[in-house]
Amino acid sequence: MIKISTTLKLAALASVLVLAACTEKPKAVETAPPPTSMSNTTTSSIIPGSAEDLRVNVGDTVHFDYDAYNVTDEGRSILQRQAAWLQKYPSVRVTIEGNCDERGTREYNLALGARRANSVKEYLVSLGVSASRVDTISYGKERPICTESDEACWAQNRRGVTTITGGANS
Repeated sequence: MIKISTTLKLAALASVLVLAACTEKPKAVETAPPPTSMSNTTTSSIIPGSAEDLRVNVGDTVHFDYDAYNVTDEGRSILQRQAAWLQKYPSVRVTIEGNCDERGTREYNLALGARRANSVKEYLVSLGVSASRVDTISYGKERPICTESDEACWAQNRRGVTTITGGANS
């Protein structure tokens, strides 16, 4: 009986193996392969309508030639983008900061900085920005961003900077 029992067990095991070999395996569910490259859309942490949005995506600074306050072609391009941005965010108020390089007297540079700030304001107003939304201030040569005494540095300091003073998204 032991032989029969072992034989039956082997036969049963063989039957199970034969049946297992004959049955069809379930097909794997096909899935899309993982992306191999980044998508074309990028996520930015810059809040639309914020001061950072103005600075990074539009430009907040225009530069001036030596001893001049007329807006250059490059400056007009930046101010056109600023005007469009300001029209998109009508509750934003700005102040234009006029700055100069270190050459000249304090008084002369304060007056030149005021003329630079006013020329930026006038150009923005000519593009449809309400004058009541734009204030001006002159810092003359008191707030340099570069402190070297050479033309490359002085050129950086001859600027008008648009700063948001109210109504911006945080």
